[in-house]
Amino acid sequence: MAAGERLTERERAAIERAAERSGAGTGLTFTVCFADARGDVRAHARSLHAGLANREHAVLVFVDPGARALEIVTGSEARRRVDERGATLATLAMTSKFSIGDLAGGVVDGLQMLGESGRRPPVLHTDNP
Repeated sequence: MAAGERLTERERAAIERAAERSGAGTGLTFTVCFADARGDVRAHARSLHAGLANREHAVLVFVDPGARALEIVTGSEARRRVDERGATLATLAMTSKFSIGDLAGGVVDGLQMLGESGRRPPVLHTDNP
């Protein structure tokens, strides 16, 4: 069974909504991929990210359930907004849910955390008099 086939339509829809909400709140593009990396997971995730449109503003969440592997790859602009700390916290949230068999819930939680990490702080004042 392919990794993506483990998700129900409802779970896929929840992941898509979470990615869209995170993107709307940050101006970044969030993509999730469940697949078998068949080797170096990080290299595979980076290769997939390199093929994304607007990859500078893209965040890829790559999950290889068979290998129990997770990678978050950010483009150059996305990395300025989603820092290492934010990605690490999202990873912890996801792997916590993965450990109890909740792949979709883990990804939804992780996307929410990545979206929160990537939000620009509101402008509270301006330099204009």
